[in-house]
Amino acid sequence: MARVYNFSAGPATLPVEVLEKAQAEMLDWKGTGMSVMEMSHRGSAFVSIAEDATARLRRLLDVPDDYSVLFLQGGAAGQFAGVPLNLMGERHTADYVVTGNWGKKAIKEAGKYGEANLAASGEADGFTSIPAVSDWNLSSNAAYLHFTPNETIQGVEFQDVPDVGDAPLVADMSSNFLSRPVDVSKYGVIYAGAQKNAGPAGITMVIVRNDLLDQAQAACPMVFNYKQQRDADSMLNTPSCYAWYICGLTFEWLENQGGLEAIEKINIRKSSKLYDYIDASDFYSNPVDPAVRSRMNVPFLLADDTLNKQFLAEAEEAGLSTLKGHRSVGGMRASIYNAMPEAGVDALIDFMRTFAKTNG
Repeated sequence: MARVYNFSAGPATLPVEVLEKAQAEMLDWKGTGMSVMEMSHRGSAFVSIAEDATARLRRLLDVPDDYSVLFLQGGAAGQFAGVPLNLMGERHTADYVVTGNWGKKAIKEAGKYGEANLAASGEADGFTSIPAVSDWNLSSNAAYLHFTPNETIQGVEFQDVPDVGDAPLVADMSSNFLSRPVDVSKYGVIYAGAQKNAGPAGITMVIVRNDLLDQAQAACPMVFNYKQQRDADSMLNTPSCYAWYICGLTFEWLENQGGLEAIEKINIRKSSKLYDYIDASDFYSNPVDPAVRSRMNVPFLLADDTLNKQFLAEAEEAGLSTLKGHRSVGGMRASIYNAMPEAGVDALIDFMRTFAKTNG
């Protein structure tokens, strides 16, 4: 069976090399006579897998020694609750900057555990831009400031780390995690679901500064308690073992590509050529402010939306899968994460050009 170019926003395409290695090790991991899916998470074999994955992630992001790296369950949405339960502490107040659907969900969930202050929102502009930091309405006593560096649905991405003073920055990096270098020291917490750039669905990375580990509310479930999970090496309960293993293979693949500096250059090249084609076309358009366009998720509209179904059907026939835009935005969306080869972007542009010529 020929593989398609999968532009899904998540779960997303994985590197072929990762899938092939997992396939080769499916029945017998390194002479153990069993699959990773069959191993005890307490056994030496899986512990070595977990330790290797953790070490690779630390190297990729150059994580400082005073930060803990956790591999948890519940998805990034679980951290919408996990963050306030761990960080609000006695202040019971946190600031939220909302630049898309996931930010809206995060602030709504946080409001169950304390005061979630809407410091800024891009909703008035249809989430096509990011409010200037100078216009943010920040609290004087916020335990942290939460933002979403890349909004998967709207295709809006922060290009710089916001400078907001003393409140620790908390970032939901799910859809641009490991797509570019990050100065971890500028954040209090970084969290990301794996299913975009880091591996399969079912596991979430949390990177937390150690001085923030002792603020959890009494009601915080143990599986979300950062300190308890840190002390148990993310194995307070049975972890998502196979997903953790695939993450480790993906981290290894990223290292073999040259690390995050190298993958960023590829991502810039891929996204730039797609945006350049859209901008030069009268048939397609992108609604996002060019200054904050995402490198990972590229929404685009057809000039005649009655052609949407035909576009999607013909794209599928051409081996270009999962291009339908989110229902709240409409149109199309090409998610071009790390594992999307540049040839896939080239194939999409060629198809778009042919479709426009035939139907324009």
